[in-house]
Parts: sequence; C-alpha cells; structure tokens
Amino acid sequence: MRALASLFGRLLREPLVQFLLLGAALFVLYRAVSPAPEAPPNRIVVDAGQVARLAQQFERTWLRPPTRTELGGLIEDHVTEEILYREALALGLEKNDLVIRRRLRQKMDFLNEDLGAQREPSDAELQAYLDAHAEKFAAPARISFRQVYLKPDKDSAMAHARAEALRAQLDAGSILATEAGDATLLPRALENASAVDIARSFGAPFAEAIDKLPAGSGWRGPIETEYGLHLVNVSARDPGGPLPLSAVRPAVAREWGAAQRANAKAKFYAALRERYTLSIELPAEAKAAAPKR
Repeated sequence: MRALASLFGRLLREPLVQFLLLGAALFVLYRAVSPAPEAPPNRIVVDAGQVARLAQQFERTWLRPPTRTELGGLIEDHVTEEILYREALALGLEKNDLVIRRRLRQKMDFLNEDLGAQREPSDAELQAYLDAHAEKFAAPARISFRQVYLKPDKDSAMAHARAEALRAQLDAGSILATEAGDATLLPRALENASAVDIARSFGAPFAEAIDKLPAGSGWRGPIETEYGLHLVNVSARDPGGPLPLSAVRPAVAREWGAAQRANAKAKFYAALRERYTLSIELPAEAKAAAPKR
C-alpha cells in the first residue's frame, strides 16, 4: 500500500502527468460553464410542457379537454405559427411596424410591472397618501330638499308670477307641498343627495342653483331648468369633508398602488433613457416651434 502511494506521488510530480491533469480540469470546466448548443434554426421543438399549455388553453375556452384529434390540430396550428413567425423575422417584417412597436412597448411595461410586483402597503403609508390627497377621498356635500314643479309657459313673466304666488301660499302654509304645482315624473324630494345625484335628476344648472340655498330658509325660487320652474325648500345640508382611513381604505390602497406603479414605471424608463443619446433633426419650418432641451 505504501509502495502504491509512493508511486502515485512520483507520478503527480511528473510534468507530463501534471499537464494532462490540468488539461482535463480545463475541459471539465469549459463544459460546465459553456452554454448548451442552440437548436438548429430549422428545428422546431414542441415539448410536453407546451403541449400541456395548449390543452389547458383549449379547456379554459371550451370547458372540456381536447380530443386526440383536436390536440393534434392545436399542435399543428402552433407549429404553423412558429414557422410563419420565424420566416417573418427572417424577412425583417417586424421592422418599422407601428402595431408591433406598440405591442413591444406594452410588453416592456408589463415586464416592468412584473419585476416590481406590488407589496402590501402599511397603514402608515396609506394614511400618508390619504393626508396628501384628502380632497380626492372626502365625503361629498349632501342636501335634503323638497321641490314643487311648475310646467313652462309661453309667457315667461306670467309663469314667474304664478310661481311667486304659489311660493307665498307655501310659506303661509295655506297649501301643502304634496298638493301644489303641476304633475311631473321628477322626484318631489331627495334625501342626502350629492351634487351628482341632484344633477342626474334635475340637470347641472339646478344642482348649482340649489347648492347656494341655505337650509331652513323656507321656500325659495323659482329655479328655472329645461323642464320648467321649481320652488325649492332645503331642509338639511351636510357639508361633507375628510373621511378616516377605515372608511376609504380600499380606495386609498387602489390609488396608492396606481401611484406606486406609475412611479416605478417612470424610474424604469429613466434608467433605460440614460443608456441612449438623443439626436433630433427637425425640418426648418418646425425648428422655431420646437421645445428647448
């Protein structure tokens, strides 16, 4: 055993043996780090994973797995698409194509979103965003009111005189609001209605006019709209205002996420933009209007 070890030691000290061992080690290292040889450009491989994905796509569409014949058709269609795609690239058909350029831009945006996957925001982050954009999440002002409708008249002065007389009766209590005025499909009253709700029923000019009327001041008007004349009695007004995070958390989280994605997208583009030098040549007639850089 000692003799064998001694012989092995003498062999390792031989320059030729050392050279052969070094060569073998370099060969193994090269095979380990060198990339696998690429498939020939005219070879198409449809592996089991791809076939499974084709079958899954079919099943999601038709709610059943494909038959053997259908699966063969899916594979053949995939091969056809791959062949035409490669031939189109070989002919350079993707160059200067606006649709392809926009699609690739969109895929880069999607890639950026995937790389910067959103994390769940903390309550502190959401509160800070809410504080900075309180008006966006504030509760709208709301109004409760009753209205009496008077149909339009060709004689505008007579219509207004009639409205003034009816308003005096309503203020005096000599006639009930439910019995006054003309028949209409418009609501006689709205409770806790926002400006949007009011405009949806009566139109924007009516919503703007009623927003200026104080609550508890009796019957006011007439307010003229495309429908006719309206006498209005505002009974209550809620000014609205900021809401706590607990009341608007889903909306704040959604807006916070959108802002984070927009910021990440801007940074991603800025980093890419630094790698390019911009040179713009404008036609002579456009140079005067060109923005300064």
